[in-house]
Amino acid sequence: MTGTARFGALILDLDGTLLDTAPDMAGALNRLRVEEGAAALPFEAVRPHVSSGAMALVRLGFGEPPPAAFERLRQRFLALYAERLSEGTSLFPGCAALLEALEARHVPWGIVTNKPEYLTRPLLARLGLLERAGCVIAGDTLPERKPHPRPLLHAAELLGRAPAGCVYVGDHARDIEAGRAAGMYTVAVRYGYTAPGEDPSDWRPDALVGAPEELLPLVAAAAA
Repeated sequence: MTGTARFGALILDLDGTLLDTAPDMAGALNRLRVEEGAAALPFEAVRPHVSSGAMALVRLGFGEPPPAAFERLRQRFLALYAERLSEGTSLFPGCAALLEALEARHVPWGIVTNKPEYLTRPLLARLGLLERAGCVIAGDTLPERKPHPRPLLHAAELLGRAPAGCVYVGDHARDIEAGRAAGMYTVAVRYGYTAPGEDPSDWRPDALVGAPEELLPLVAAAAA
């Protein structure tokens, strides 16, 4: 990574970047499939689609039913997920050390996700992260959501940093698109929920990392 000394804040996507939520998201989808008389899908078939959200997971599980049926399934999926929000979810290996390093060096960090607030905040609270984050921008915090840059610009404002002084890290093309539009340094992660056939380098991020600890040079540069 080049030019890292200008960075003063780290902003992270949630699902597939900071938190491994796939066990609980896949579990909710498979409970819904069983309710609907279908067999559970293999975890490996569900994991790559988690960052695309509830609508994508319902389509994965049920195709394209009529709009009313689709909405019923979507709402039921969200209800099932909310029931077991943090049963199998955890920080990705290396993320705990990353956050500790940021805090030890007084480098602010925050979260920008498209996950709705009613799921995001309780999940972060249960994992002891809500009070630690300098900001939490969810998918319905503002009228706009990623790939629109406004959630990221709002996060930078709350963290007290210029957008050009922030790094945004994500595992989806829309994360890199939003970060670029906000004027931030963008980092794509290879360990997240990349869909089959996708290559994060095609999103044109400023940097690629294969593990959270590879972000530690950014922390050292920001602290310097």
